[in-house]
Amino acid sequence: MPYVNIKITREGGTTPEQKAALIQGVTDVLVDVLDKSPSSTFVVLDEVDMENWGIGGLPVEEYRRNRRTQKPPGELDGRATGDGHGKSAKGDARMEP
Repeated sequence: MPYVNIKITREGGTTPEQKAALIQGVTDVLVDVLDKSPSSTFVVLDEVDMENWGIGGLPVEEYRRNRRTQKPPGELDGRATGDGHGKSAKGDARMEP
C-alpha cells in the first residue's frame, strides 16, 4: 500500500487539472515500476504557504530572488550547500520549490 506525499508551495497557480495529473502520474509510476495496485496507492498533495517554506537556509522567496540575481546556492552566505545543479554535496536529488 504505497503512500506518496508531494509538497509544493502554495502560489495559487496550481490548477485542479495539474493536481490530478500529478496524482495520476505518480500512481502510474508505482504501477509501472513496482507493480503496485492503483486501488491501494495513496497520493497526497500538500500546498505549503510560502512563508513556511525554506531552502538553503533562506525563506523560499528570498532564495528565488537570489537565484534571479545569478548568485549560486552555497555562495549566498559562504557555505557550500551543493553543486548548484539540483544536487546536494551528497548527490541526492533536489527539486526547485
